[in-house]
Amino acid sequence: MEEIINKVANSALEVFDLEDYYPKGMRLQIDISQWLLEGFLLKEKDFREHLKNHDWSQYQDQYVAVHCSTDAIIPAWALILVSVHLAPFAKKTVNGTIEDLDASLYEEILNKIDYSVYADKPVIVKGCSKKPVPMRAYILATNNLQPFARSIMYGEACSAVPLYKQSKK
Repeated sequence: MEEIINKVANSALEVFDLEDYYPKGMRLQIDISQWLLEGFLLKEKDFREHLKNHDWSQYQDQYVAVHCSTDAIIPAWALILVSVHLAPFAKKTVNGTIEDLDASLYEEILNKIDYSVYADKPVIVKGCSKKPVPMRAYILATNNLQPFARSIMYGEACSAVPLYKQSKK
C-alpha cells in the first residue's frame, strides 16, 4: 500500500488565519433607544438622567458597541456622551453594531502586523471560521498581504479560490 503524502503540509503555502488574531473579551451592545421617549424622541434632561442612573460598571473591561435600533434622529453629542460614561469602564467603545466593533478591533490588530514575512510566498486567507470574523477584516488582510505575497487565495487549501497573483517581473 502506498503512503499517503500530505502535499498541502509539504507545500510553501502560508495560511493566514484571521481567527488567530481574534481579540479575546466580551462584546456588548447598548441600544440607546431605551433612553428615548417612546424609543424615538431624545429629551436632553431625561436622557442625561437615564445616563446618570445607569450602572456603567457592568461594562468593565468589555468591548461595547453603541447604537440606536429605531429610526430616531440622534444628535452626535448623545452618542459621544454615552461614550464618555463608558470610558472609565469599557476597553473600547464604537458607534455601531457588534460587527462594526469587531471590524474596528481587527483593523487595529491587522494594521500592526509585519506582512513582509509573506514576501514572495503563496498565501491562503483561511475562509472558514468558528469566530465572527467580519468581511471587512478579510478585505483589510488581503489588501495588506497583496504588496508582499506572490499569490493570494481564499478558502481552504483543498478548495481555494484564487484572488491575486503577482505579475511577473
